[in-house]
Amino acid sequence: MALIIDLKPGEKILIGEAVITNDSQRTRLHIAGNAPILREKDVLREEDVNTPAKKIYFLIQCMYISSKPDQYFEKYFSTIREIQEAAPTTTVFFASINDKILSGQYYQAMKEARELIKYEQGLIDNA
Repeated sequence: MALIIDLKPGEKILIGEAVITNDSQRTRLHIAGNAPILREKDVLREEDVNTPAKKIYFLIQCMYISSKPDQYFEKYFSTIREIQEAAPTTTVFFASINDKILSGQYYQAMKEARELIKYEQGLIDNA
């Protein structure tokens, strides 16, 4: 079954290593295959990484779009160790995220990392 994506005028989507920009009209794409796909709203640019949780999301995003995701593992696991030392309550998030990563489910790990970002924002707001 194909993935169906509706793009707004001017919206961008990443499919594999290609960035596709929609023209001036709404477009519906039917995509079949196993290429990594990210909508513009789900892409975190490196220059926007300004918190530890966003760094985690960015590293998982890199794993997702890379043909060699394991090249990011060392940096990812050293970063989560630092975060867990500073905020032990994040361990529950990393248990779930790590399961997804180790089973190659990078997109699902990114979804879990979005929850971590929300949790981190709550910690910051209450500090």
